[in-house]
Amino acid sequence: MSTTSPHSPRRQRRALYTASTSERRVRMAAPLSRELRARFHRRSLPVRKGDTVRVLSGSFAGREERVAKVDRRGYSVTLDNVTLKTADEKMKPLSLGVGHLVITRLNLSDPWRRRSMRVRDEDVTPEERGEPPSESEETGATEVPPSTAAPSAPAPAEPEAIAEVEEADEEEAQSETPKPPAKTAKRSRTKPSGEGTDEEEDA
Repeated sequence: MSTTSPHSPRRQRRALYTASTSERRVRMAAPLSRELRARFHRRSLPVRKGDTVRVLSGSFAGREERVAKVDRRGYSVTLDNVTLKTADEKMKPLSLGVGHLVITRLNLSDPWRRRSMRVRDEDVTPEERGEPPSESEETGATEVPPSTAAPSAPAPAEPEAIAEVEEADEEEAQSETPKPPAKTAKRSRTKPSGEGTDEEEDA
């Protein structure tokens, strides 16, 4: 009676389709990029939703997209903006195998994953936590508040230019200031004291 080898294709396929959820998670591990490999000292990690991966082969080779769904039952991964046009002119998400992917950015929002990888909370960037980047990070420049910004010293001007500017300012001030209206001399209706006394005497 012949026995079947444990490495036979029959047993390998059977183990592939009868694996538990924990075993399927380990089977769906993708290699890390060189930067992540040097940072975390790991060669591969199981793909999770939220990770950013780069496609290695196929019509979408070279593109980096975010993982939208992980299907452990079918051993496939769905990415954002990676779709396939169907016969009725509709766009359908294209499923890819983990063998065609390389992880370029990890999703470290889960504290359990950080503990398993022995990563400190201080070393995790906001993008890896799943937080939206701030406006200063998007523009790539830090804005200095006006209160703390040091005033720049004006460049010294030439004396001739200063004199010309002062003359121009004086002419503008003279043209803008309105002239006061001329005062008209008011006539006094009071009679002199001498005339009044003479009329009273005649009466």
